[in-house]
Amino acid sequence: MFESLSDRLEGIFKKLKGRGFLSEDDVNAGLKEVRMALLEADVNFKVVKDFVEKVRVRAVGKEVIDSIAPGQQVVKIVNDELCALMGGHSSKINLAPNPPTVIMLVGLHGCGKTTTSAKLANNFKKDGRRPMLVAMDTGRPAAIDQLKVLGAQIDVPVYATKPGDDPVTIFPGALKAANLEGRDILILDTAGRLHIDDDLMGELDNIKKAAKPSEILLVADAMTGQDAVNIAKTFNDRLDLQGVVLTKMDGDARGGAALSIAHVTGKPIKFIGVGEKIDFLEPFHPDRMASRILGMGDVVTLVEKAQDTMNLEDALKMEGKLKNNRFTYEDLKDQIKQIKKMGSLESILGMIPGLG
Repeated sequence: MFESLSDRLEGIFKKLKGRGFLSEDDVNAGLKEVRMALLEADVNFKVVKDFVEKVRVRAVGKEVIDSIAPGQQVVKIVNDELCALMGGHSSKINLAPNPPTVIMLVGLHGCGKTTTSAKLANNFKKDGRRPMLVAMDTGRPAAIDQLKVLGAQIDVPVYATKPGDDPVTIFPGALKAANLEGRDILILDTAGRLHIDDDLMGELDNIKKAAKPSEILLVADAMTGQDAVNIAKTFNDRLDLQGVVLTKMDGDARGGAALSIAHVTGKPIKFIGVGEKIDFLEPFHPDRMASRILGMGDVVTLVEKAQDTMNLEDALKMEGKLKNNRFTYEDLKDQIKQIKKMGSLESILGMIPGLG
């Protein structure tokens, strides 16, 4: 998603790194280009203005002037401020002291709520939790069917009533079913709605009162750019969100939403969707994303993905085959399958320093 922005920033910093001394004019000229690159990436104007000013204050001070490698120091400052802009640190789901933890997903039509519900349940299941999905999009029978299909894929139960039922009245039955089955996570898949539709937003208020969720997460489409920021602000003002899930981060949009949303709403991005497959939901790490944007890769996430897709026993077995010249085409086929589970080749290369 950030390829264009990364290329622009890399070009700007390459010029700065090539100089042994940076004057205030050099820094200002570089930051002017950074400002244009961020605006072209569809980052909110006020966010860009604040960001550039923070970088400028640090970059024209003693921190850079007295540095042995001033260009590298400017890159470090930009990296620090990018990280702060996106929330500063990763934010986890707040689990309720008395289970089940109720997580309510909200958002517009077509932003990926139902798929994200299943992906989130799959993540919890991998962590040893016992999630249950609750179909609250009762106005759309296809949404209930979709959630049931996804639930069956990951072997997670789906609580659903008949189409047309009032979503507000569904929760008590879902809670009872969760307690009977010993489920410790309840994920509510609510219907999509426009943030300007007061009646439908009122329905979310009523669901919130009935369910008392530990977390209300907005599912937002990263492809919508600054619109996602405005949507997040409206939903947050109404519901007091605990965080955001950005979907379609593997797309070719400019990525402004990821750089603006936490700053504008004051609420963290908790997860990002990086593909259609059920496994492709990642916790959001601002420091790692800043590193990717600046072309410095993200080796930690790459290692975590590799550990998730291949166990140590298989890795040692493969190492032995390679050492003893017993590596076959079947082994190669298995290796390719493992790599495909980690995501697209483009996303993997983006995590390797110098190849992003």
